[in-house]
Amino acid sequence: MKLSENMQAHLSSGVTTLCRCWAVTRRDGVVLGFTDHDGDLRFEDVVFRAGSGLTAMALQQGTGLAVDNTEAMGALSDAAISEVDIETGRYDGAEVRCWLVNWADVTQRALQFRGAIGELRRSGSAFQAELLGLTDLLNRPGGRVYQKPCAAVLGDAACGKDLDMPGYRTEVIVSAVEGAVLRFDAVPGFDDGWFRRGVLEVLDGLGAGTRGSIKQDVVHADWREVTLWAPLSGLVTGVRVRLTAGCDKRMETCRLKFANLVNFQGFPDIPGDDWMLAVPVSAAATGGSRR
Repeated sequence: MKLSENMQAHLSSGVTTLCRCWAVTRRDGVVLGFTDHDGDLRFEDVVFRAGSGLTAMALQQGTGLAVDNTEAMGALSDAAISEVDIETGRYDGAEVRCWLVNWADVTQRALQFRGAIGELRRSGSAFQAELLGLTDLLNRPGGRVYQKPCAAVLGDAACGKDLDMPGYRTEVIVSAVEGAVLRFDAVPGFDDGWFRRGVLEVLDGLGAGTRGSIKQDVVHADWREVTLWAPLSGLVTGVRVRLTAGCDKRMETCRLKFANLVNFQGFPDIPGDDWMLAVPVSAAATGGSRR
């Protein structure tokens, strides 16, 4: 932590007016500021609000490539961080910055921590967030994985499929909600199971912008039933959602359903475990052809 001359002089004075401030930047661009001071503070175009109930544990820092880490705890409230925000994943991977600030003169401050939110746990009306430093990025695996299924995500740069083409997306109105099971009026033009393994995105209401993975997609006579892997908060009757076709990562699906075999990112002809474990035998007849 690098201190300015004014900040160092303040700390050396023996009488300090210090507090901590946190800025949380979500992936959707929303920036929220919090402080453990008893009054609101403002700097770097962010208002750090007091009374949010947010506190932080001691920051663990080390030299070398050790991951800096700490935790933040707070109360859920509609004015700050709501239960819906956490359940819908709006804080997953959000950037976090933490300052040590002289609340009497906010120009005297030092950036103590910069990283992202890791594991986020919720219990009753409170939450606890793990904060991971920038060196945590070095722990993430990289490179290609050699496997039979496709390694791309449908619609990403590696896949290259334009999902806005007719036949792969549709917008519908939810007619009934029972936990993770949703019902819609008939959706013509899409076969039974077309959206299985796909994505449901909420377009309006309290849960706008949230997404859920589709577990099952069943067509009935006059209606359609979609089951998600987990319920989505804010998803109620009358909400407009977007359904996107699903992909099971098989070469046949890439060729027949999406006509995108040229961009298939799997290795369908890679030998299986049986081939790698095969050993020579002395018997004259082995029940198979020569390898």
